[in-house]
Amino acid sequence: MNNNTSMAIEAHNVEKHLGGVAILRGVNLRVEYGEIVAIVGANGSGKSLFLRTLCGLVYPDKGQIVIGGQLLKPGMTGALADVGVLIETPGFLPYLSGMDNLRLLAMLRRRITDDEVAMAMRQVGLDPANKRPVRTYSMGMRQRLGIAQALMERPRVLLLDEPTNALDPEFTETFLQMLKTLRTQGVAIVLTSHELHEVAELADRILVMRDGILSDYRPA
Repeated sequence: MNNNTSMAIEAHNVEKHLGGVAILRGVNLRVEYGEIVAIVGANGSGKSLFLRTLCGLVYPDKGQIVIGGQLLKPGMTGALADVGVLIETPGFLPYLSGMDNLRLLAMLRRRITDDEVAMAMRQVGLDPANKRPVRTYSMGMRQRLGIAQALMERPRVLLLDEPTNALDPEFTETFLQMLKTLRTQGVAIVLTSHELHEVAELADRILVMRDGILSDYRPA
C-alpha cells in the first residue's frame, strides 16, 4: 500500500477538558502505517475520549492531531475518508437489517458496492441475506456488525475502541488474526483494551492510559 506520508497518526500535546475537568493531559502519539498500537487502561482513564479526538468526533482544547497527513480542525469535511472507526457501542437503525444499515452508511461516500458490503459482513460471520432487524441482534452480533462497518471501505487507518467486547472467544481469535493480516497490508491500527493479555501478542507497542496521561507500558 503506497502512502504519501510515512506517519499515519501524529498527536501532539493533546488536552481535553469536560465539565472543567482535565480528561486528556498532554497526550502524544505517533503511529506508522503497518503498525498496531494498543492502549490499555481502566474505564474512565481517557482511552475512548482520546480515540474520539483522533477521528475528529471531538476536538482538543489544546494540541493538534494529524491523521493521514491531514491536520484535523473544526469544520473540516472529508478528511477521514481513509479512517475506519469503532468507538463505544455501535449505533445502528434498529428497524433495519444489518445489510441495510451498512448499505446506508456506504452510500454516504459511494466508495464500495453492495457486493463489497456483503463481503464485509461475511468476514465477520454475519449473513447479509438475513433480514432480521438489528434490534433483535445479540450484543455480540452488534459488535460484529460494528467491526464490519469499520472494515468495509478498506481504510488505511483503523481506530478500534474495545473491539472484542461481547465477542465470543472463537471469533475473537479470528478477529485478532484479521488485524494481523491488515498490518501486513500496511494498515495502521490503534485499539484500546482493558485486557493486557489480549493485546500482548498482537501489538507492536503497548501504551498505558492513566488519568489522561499516555505512557509506555513497562512490565513489573
